[in-house]
Amino acid sequence: MRLAELLKRGAVELAEAGVPEYQLDARLLLENCLSLTRTEIFLNGQTEVDEVSQRRFFCLIERRKKREPVAYILEEQEFWSMPFHVTPAVLIPRPETEFLLDRVLAMALPANIDRGLLLDLCCGSGVIAAVLAKETGRMVVAADLSFAALQVARKNLHRHRLAEQVQLVQGHLLSPFRPTGDLFSLIVSNPPYVSSWEIEKGLAPEVAQHEPHLALSGGEDGLSLIREIRRQLPRVLCPGGQLFMEIGADQGEAVRKMFADPCNGTPGFCDVGILVDYAGRDRVLHARNGGYNMR
Repeated sequence: MRLAELLKRGAVELAEAGVPEYQLDARLLLENCLSLTRTEIFLNGQTEVDEVSQRRFFCLIERRKKREPVAYILEEQEFWSMPFHVTPAVLIPRPETEFLLDRVLAMALPANIDRGLLLDLCCGSGVIAAVLAKETGRMVVAADLSFAALQVARKNLHRHRLAEQVQLVQGHLLSPFRPTGDLFSLIVSNPPYVSSWEIEKGLAPEVAQHEPHLALSGGEDGLSLIREIRRQLPRVLCPGGQLFMEIGADQGEAVRKMFADPCNGTPGFCDVGILVDYAGRDRVLHARNGGYNMR
C-alpha cells in the first residue's frame, strides 16, 4: 500500500469510529510509526510501505478507535514547546495549563520568585515544575499524591536536565510540609477540579475512560480539594506570597469567594481575582497572602 493511501485509510477508519480529529490523529500516528515528518509523508505519498509497517500502523489505529488518547499511544505530549513523557498515570498536559503558566510568569512578583521556595502542587507529569525551573532558574518543589505520577515527573525532569533544580515530594496536598507559615513564596497548582457528575456523564471518552480519575476528581461539586488547599494554605504560604491555581470554567465566583472570605480563624487572602483565558472563560485563581506589600 502506498503512503498516501495508508494515511487516507487510517483517517477513514478513525472517522467511522467517531474520533473527532481523525485526519490529524491518523497523521500523527503514521509519523510516529514510520519515523517521518509531516513534510516527508506528503512528499513521498506514492512510496510503497512494507507490510510490517502497515500492520504496526493499523495496530495504533485500532488503539485510537477505542478512544485511547494519541498522547498515551505515543507516550509523549508537547507542552511549552517542550516534549514531555506521559502515561495513563498522569493527565495529558493541556493549553489551559500553558495559560496558567503564562499568567504566573507575567504576574508573579519578582520578590516572590527570588526569596523563597516555589511549589508545583499536584504536579502530575511535572510540566509546571519543569517550566518554572527553566524560566526562573530557581529551586522548585513538586508534590503529588501519586507515586506513579512522580515517576513520570522524574523522567521528564531528567529529560530536560532539571532534576537538580526540582525536589519531588509524595503526599496529599500540603500535608507533607511543616506549618511554618513562610515555607513557600509562590505556589502554582492544577488540582483535581472536575465534579463527580461531569466525570460520569460529561467528559469525552478519551478523558473519562483513560485519564486518571485521581487527578481529575474534585468530589461532588469539583471543589473538595480546592477547599482543602484553602484551609491549609495559610500554614505554608509566606506573607505576601502568591497562589495561582487552575480552576473549572464554571467555578470562578465560588472559588473567588472561598479565598476572599475568612476561614477557620484566618483572614481572607488579598488581591483575589479570577483570570479569564483566551476563550473568555474563568480559568485561573490568583490570590496573595496578607502581610507586607511588595509592589
